Amino acid sequence: MKNSALVVVDMLYDFIDGSLACHNSENAVNEAVRFIDRMTSGQEGDGNEEILDTFPILFVCDHHPSDHSSFREYGGTWPPHCVAGTHGGAIHEALQPYAQEELTFLKGCDREREQYSGLDAVNGAGQTLGDILCLLDTTDVYVCGIATEYCVRSTCEDLMKTGMKVHLVSPALAYVDESGHRKALKEMAAEGISIE
Repeated sequence: MKNSALVVVDMLYDFIDGSLACHNSENAVNEAVRFIDRMTSGQEGDGNEEILDTFPILFVCDHHPSDHSSFREYGGTWPPHCVAGTHGGAIHEALQPYAQEELTFLKGCDREREQYSGLDAVNGAGQTLGDILCLLDTTDVYVCGIATEYCVRSTCEDLMKTGMKVHLVSPALAYVDESGHRKALKEMAAEGISIE
């Protein structure tokens, strides 16, 4: 799987069982773990592999200040969610063993900006998701997460614009609305995103 990576979008508690709980979320988490296990089996080796010879797993996380402009009480669309430092903003425990600090990217940190795409999300060192995928020479990127119609779609479309082949792991998706999910999948397939 050289030159491949997985981007996990917003598999955070507020989108799973919290203020913005989405359909199929627990199942999506389980499917994401199954997919990771399948892609990484047999890679343990002697522990000396270069990162480029493994299957990097990158996490994109909503990470809002408590007065974020996307929240209803501040004129936005959504209930408060994924506030920095809260349980609702944490990666699901089943996925936490795969999360590394340098491969975890935060978005929506600026109070004034709504950010759906993970491509500009930033890690603790100030590197964007796009920067790291580029450093890893990624040609094929697999994407799973929440929610299909919003952050997943926006991330996939932006990844495609960089010239990468985008593979959407459809069993590992959760969504706000099933008809919106199906419509988004159909439109993404028409754009050249591979639905798997």
